[in-house]
Amino acid sequence: MKKAQKSTVVEELTASFGRASIALVSEYRGMTAAESTEMRRRLRAVRGEMRVAKNTLVRRAIKGTAYEGLDSKLGGQIGLILSYEDPVALAKTFTGFGPLGDKLKLRAAILDGKALSPEEVQALAKLPSREVIFGQLLGLLNAPATQLVRLLNEPGSYLARVIDAIGKKNGAGTATPAAPTEEAPPASEAPPAAAAPAAEGTSS
Repeated sequence: MKKAQKSTVVEELTASFGRASIALVSEYRGMTAAESTEMRRRLRAVRGEMRVAKNTLVRRAIKGTAYEGLDSKLGGQIGLILSYEDPVALAKTFTGFGPLGDKLKLRAAILDGKALSPEEVQALAKLPSREVIFGQLLGLLNAPATQLVRLLNEPGSYLARVIDAIGKKNGAGTATPAAPTEEAPPASEAPPAAAAPAAEGTSS
């Protein structure tokens, strides 16, 4: 590959990482053309894609970015799986490729600057989808408007905090943080039923 071509690939990868909400590194070998085509189709359906490039070019693209932590996981024939929308939807889709086994073996991932192990990606896949989370947030009639806007605009940060809490609690378990509850007011004063406010984050 000529120098100009390498520079173009690095620029494209850098742009892709700049738009990504989550990035996964997986081994990529022995896949049939049909399996590869189906995998890419399913990734596109959740606003994701797989990129295959030389490790040296990937290292140049991620240097100085939130995804630089993936450097140590590069080597051999790898595939980069990126999501440009919902990290949970991508995690669900990726874990659905389980039957491919070692043909698509996850090494690591980074979400909102936080490194995730394969076990944490499994935990992420078991969280509610972005649409479900948004639906719950929009139903919070008593939540401050600024809190709703912040959570809606920062789904990656919110999910990263959730995963961090999961890892600290039980080593990447699957439980999601319980929403706080409030004491019910007397029947005569009870407002229309609404979901409990979502937690803004988890404490360290």
